[in-house]
Amino acid sequence: MNSELDFVPGKLDRSLPFYVAGHRGLVGSAIWRKLEGEGFNNLIGRTSDALDLKDRNAVFDFFAETRPRYVALAAAKVGGILANNTYPVDFLSDNLRIQVNVLDAAVEHGVDRLLFLGSSCIYPKFAQQPIREEALLTGHLEPTNDAYAIAKIAGIMQIQAIRRQYGLPWISAMPTNLYGPGDNFSPEGSHVLPSLIRRYDEAALSGAQSVRNWGTGSPRREFLHVDDMAAACLHLMENYDGPSQVNVGTGTDVTIKELAGLVAEAVGYKGDIQWDTSMPDGTPRKLLDVSKLTSAGWSASIGLSDGIRSTVAWYRENAASIRT
Repeated sequence: MNSELDFVPGKLDRSLPFYVAGHRGLVGSAIWRKLEGEGFNNLIGRTSDALDLKDRNAVFDFFAETRPRYVALAAAKVGGILANNTYPVDFLSDNLRIQVNVLDAAVEHGVDRLLFLGSSCIYPKFAQQPIREEALLTGHLEPTNDAYAIAKIAGIMQIQAIRRQYGLPWISAMPTNLYGPGDNFSPEGSHVLPSLIRRYDEAALSGAQSVRNWGTGSPRREFLHVDDMAAACLHLMENYDGPSQVNVGTGTDVTIKELAGLVAEAVGYKGDIQWDTSMPDGTPRKLLDVSKLTSAGWSASIGLSDGIRSTVAWYRENAASIRT
């Protein structure tokens, strides 16, 4: 095959083997829950202990054994500004190896439908807002997470190359900032929202009089509940086909100061909120244009305030076992 096949998206067969790569992570676990709820009864998942996706031979052996017909590639090494800025080699090398191994094995074993998940950090730091899919590769990346972004851009390019060379109807989705059950709440590896939830909850429980946050609080960010993301993934796999990556978000954003206020309210924190302006803000604004997603027939349904409250409840209920 050397050109894209005629392909009409449609309902996936709930009985065929469906591999969720990264099924224990934030996104992968939400996709798994969504698929179970939608009646998929042949789901395949492996923990990183059971299958190291950086091990090419192991990945090819796994595909030969399980023969998945559908794949959601949600496995990745992820982290916040601190982790990305401190370990850029790890974020570049690990993610490139994971993607190349899984995508090559999926081609080798004829996977029918595959969704590659990236990140909105693929777009230039000063991209025009809201960010359209066409902004990819039009400017400089945010330096604090450029290594991770390059890996994800390479994944998009590989999906497009596979479509051209092999005619497989595979697609890519680029989510905005995600949060929800299964998130990483650790001080070193968490993104902004779970980090705020952990620190504000600890402050509320200890009676702390103040909480200090990084930066000025002025950057604007968009946040999508991971259950909405999972619903969007299935919708795209059944309703969208095209070479362009699809932005997945809400189409609205808030400042980090506003976000901190919502988290403080959700956990019941009454103290002062301070800002350490000597620390980096990162990208000044990152809001996705979701018109392509809307045209495909999907929009988010979980509001930010409700989503934060439910995530705080989940965090408190699972404090003994979650990643901290």
